Amino acid sequence: MNAKYFNPPSSLFARNRQKFVESMAPGGMAVFHSNDEVPRNGDAYFSFRQQSDIYYLTGIDQEDTILVLFPDCPNPLYREMVFVKETSEQIAIWDGARLNPNQVFEVSGISKVFWYHEFWKTIHAAFLLADIIYLNLNENDRFTDKVSYANLRFAQEIKAKYPLHQLKRSAPILANLRMRKEAQEIDQLKEAIAITKKGFERLLGFVKPGVWEYEIEAELIHEFVRNRSRGFAFDPIIASGKSACVLHYIENNKQCKDGDLLLLDFGAEYGNYNGDLSRCIPVNGKFSPRQKEVYNAVLFVQREAKKLLKPGVSLPVYHEEVCKIMSEELIKLGLLTAAEVKANPKAHLKYYMHGTSHHLGLDVHDVMHRWENLDVNNVVTVEPGIYIPEEGLGIRIENDVVITPSGVIDLMDGFPIEVDEIESLMNR
Repeated sequence: MNAKYFNPPSSLFARNRQKFVESMAPGGMAVFHSNDEVPRNGDAYFSFRQQSDIYYLTGIDQEDTILVLFPDCPNPLYREMVFVKETSEQIAIWDGARLNPNQVFEVSGISKVFWYHEFWKTIHAAFLLADIIYLNLNENDRFTDKVSYANLRFAQEIKAKYPLHQLKRSAPILANLRMRKEAQEIDQLKEAIAITKKGFERLLGFVKPGVWEYEIEAELIHEFVRNRSRGFAFDPIIASGKSACVLHYIENNKQCKDGDLLLLDFGAEYGNYNGDLSRCIPVNGKFSPRQKEVYNAVLFVQREAKKLLKPGVSLPVYHEEVCKIMSEELIKLGLLTAAEVKANPKAHLKYYMHGTSHHLGLDVHDVMHRWENLDVNNVVTVEPGIYIPEEGLGIRIENDVVITPSGVIDLMDGFPIEVDEIESLMNR
């Protein structure tokens, strides 16, 4: 029901809810809130982006949404219900109509639909029938909250209103479920990745000495939006020359010079799912011998890393193995000596200081159990890099792959990646 992207069928979200309730303890009731609309300045708000868990469970992509799951409730009314923002002619005139109850059912498969402002007067009786309340906080281990958010405020409210109830966490269940993608989710990811490819191929005919990094960013957003993407999956990194050695460089305000290498790390978002691509291309269309040497070393590490990914392997253990391969390449490049590596197994951190892979899905750094073994239909990135500040050279190559019983399928197979391939496309 979104004018820009095509939603998966409601059966996907019904199946996701069923998987969640099967993981709940008897007598449990779970409540999920949409993201807040975040004030910008004056009467303006930042562009709304749905809270990933509630989208995963409902497919509803609008503010002021609350999902309630209470599968054991003796009153059938409360077993599965959703509260949404009331739509009206006035709202339709000013902001565009919100989903009506019939549309909510079409999107989510949920038939018990109430208005958002009716939540407390409707739900109080349900809480009295529950023994356990599942609350949904952001437990991504990279996250530090500086501002409050709807699910956190609700947790504090529940603890005050119902201090004798047992509280449980939804996040571990959802991480377990969201790590294992359904076929329709992989289809959404493939669409985000296909749009990402169109953006990259557009750049290969655009980049040349003298262009500005922000002009390259503009080419990408043009290609994304015209292909039904909301826009960037994350702030893009368009880093020429020595800026490529800043891992999270997002200023994108430098002019690309003849002889520079340009590190690109970006992705398109499609229907709340995200692509994530990294490539390095020569601004003048021709790799120097040293640039080619370092690029091919990173490409070799990436290909060896993909061979290590399979069910039963944990990302931390896998990353250790990748770092051993990387150390050998750093020795060949003359950046480290064998003696240095033998004396200090972490010597590679001087030139390769980030992880090799992260989960990908509704979030770019998708939820996961970091120490749990990989499983079939996990989707992860593979992104080794080498950063040599003294040479003003930073190279990262990243593809998105899905784990299969026997290894991986590279969802970016066919993207330009070889030195000769990139040079040929840039010099057409």
